[in-house]
Amino acid sequence: MRIAVAPFVITLALTLVSAPASAGKYCLQGADAGYPGNCSFSTYAQCMATASGTNNGCGINPRYAFKRQRSYSRYRGY
Repeated sequence: MRIAVAPFVITLALTLVSAPASAGKYCLQGADAGYPGNCSFSTYAQCMATASGTNNGCGINPRYAFKRQRSYSRYRGY
């Protein structure tokens, strides 16, 4: 029983620990990567270093760019 459960537990743990696909602020974009591409870069320099020597470029992550902004009321009501 333990042997049958072990692969499931390991797979579940790796799935929960792994970062989501759109974790970074910048995405590697191009014909190879599609849209929005590989969005695992937190800085533009990291993205450009990965894109170096390929036919790809970098752009801001659409989820980051169009993230819903927190709205603040002008009057707090006190």
